[in-house]
Amino acid sequence: MKKHLPTIILVLLLVLGLSLLLYPSFSNWWNSMTQSRAIAEYDQQVAALDEETYEEIWSAAFRYNESLLGRSNPYLLDEAQRAEYESLLNLDGFGIMGYVEIPGIGVSLPIYHGTSDSVLQVAAGHLDWTSLPVGGEGSHCVLSGHRGLPSARLFTDLDQLREGDLFCLRVLNETLTYEVDQIRIVEPEDTADLRIAPGQDLCTLLTCTPYGINTHRLLVRGHRVETVLEQLPVRVSADAVQVEPMLVASLTAVPILLVLLLVVLIQPRKKRGGDPYEDE
Repeated sequence: MKKHLPTIILVLLLVLGLSLLLYPSFSNWWNSMTQSRAIAEYDQQVAALDEETYEEIWSAAFRYNESLLGRSNPYLLDEAQRAEYESLLNLDGFGIMGYVEIPGIGVSLPIYHGTSDSVLQVAAGHLDWTSLPVGGEGSHCVLSGHRGLPSARLFTDLDQLREGDLFCLRVLNETLTYEVDQIRIVEPEDTADLRIAPGQDLCTLLTCTPYGINTHRLLVRGHRVETVLEQLPVRVSADAVQVEPMLVASLTAVPILLVLLLVVLIQPRKKRGGDPYEDE
């Protein structure tokens, strides 16, 4: 056994290295599958709503957005306001409002209330002091997402968007389409570009920048445009759970390495000047 120890250590190191290489691909695939399931469940819940309940939910969200303009402190929710906020567009009680789709970078993510770390690790978070994602004049919804996580791509490629690109919010049975019209990099404390602009229907996608340093904020703003379904991709839930080639290759390599290890351990070795079939 001692003779085989260096080989065993080498193979184990190879398996460990492969596992580290595999982790980002596997974790991102797993998170994509989870996100896809959450979106599918949300669509099922929306489909089960009767017309009266649907209208009540939609109208309550609009009334809430209208109330934002009259707040003395637009950046801070008191206890009553937070309770109201968390109850709106919350069909399942777990905080999912809908989902955001960004075709240009292949993103489809659930939108949850708030921007806690538990939310931003797996999905897009809604900045709680901004307008709910139901559109309308005098509204400005802000969605935040992490980038650069080893476990999920999320908003990692947000910097690839350009003016004129489209993204959409799917909330209840509505599809709200926005065209990117402004891309800015600002200090974290600079919220001027996130405020409501009278008469405008805006949505901003927010993430940290530069990549891996995160000292500033990247703001990708869009204004509401007419939704042309032919311009938007047809969402297929299975798209989010396709396994990446790197993941397939890595999963295939692991059993091969294990087989090689077994071959090395089982195969008898010849002794110098001795019977090649004699036990070592």
